[in-house]
Amino acid sequence: MVASVRPGFFRAQAGLALAVLLAWPALSSARVLADDANVDLELVLAVDISYSMDSEEQQIQRDGYAAAMVSRPVLDAIAGGALGRIAVSYVEWAGADEQRTIVPWTLIDGAPAAQEFAAKLVSAPLRRAYRTSISGALIYSARQFGTSAFAGARRVVDISGDGPNNQGETIEAARDELLERRITINGLPLMLKRPSLAMTDIGDLDAYYRDCVIGGPGAFMVPVRGVEQFPDAVRTKLVMEIAGLGPETPEIPLMAPRPKPVADSQPARVDCTAGEQLWRDRFGN
Repeated sequence: MVASVRPGFFRAQAGLALAVLLAWPALSSARVLADDANVDLELVLAVDISYSMDSEEQQIQRDGYAAAMVSRPVLDAIAGGALGRIAVSYVEWAGADEQRTIVPWTLIDGAPAAQEFAAKLVSAPLRRAYRTSISGALIYSARQFGTSAFAGARRVVDISGDGPNNQGETIEAARDELLERRITINGLPLMLKRPSLAMTDIGDLDAYYRDCVIGGPGAFMVPVRGVEQFPDAVRTKLVMEIAGLGPETPEIPLMAPRPKPVADSQPARVDCTAGEQLWRDRFGN
């Protein structure tokens, strides 16, 4: 039996083929746009602007990030990724209700894009604000991934600061919220001044960041002990983050319980509420 073919069948098929051919450029363009959304890394740079940072330190900090982004080691690290591009956002933070995006999500796929990002960064006016809420900065930064038009193989918040959390949600609760979302937190503790009894600083800020702030797969921190170290520290940290060169074992494994110290083998872990306690002792609230 010969299958029957309705009248006009071939005309309909020819029309469909022509429509597909005419739409092909648009379909190809849509596919390219979708592919361009994929990046090796989505990175939020979350930078402390609390009043404990003086104007000179803030300028060095801002210039350090701008210079690092256009540096050859960072550009080489980006180019060496599987896709050769990352997406970056720059956030400034202080108290629990004081976070602001200075440079929104930007695709960095080479020197021109990096230079544009750096130009936007250095042109933004410097500002300072009260209190220190690392927890608020982490939660705000995590929300930025929901506004990103990119899809990163990894999502990282790179947070820098010169003091412990003293306002807002507890730092451990905020950190665990990010870990549940599979966001890695890296740290840049700024140990630029000697702690003062008149301030709410702690002497072992690097240990505080290690035990209370960073976490997730490959998490690490780079302490900065002097302003002259800042440019190199930022550049090194960005290269490690972009290339995924963190330690093989995270400082705090994802969703794993924190290890208990063993006598004579591990130092006691830092009290993650130290900042809040110092603030209460000084101001009574």
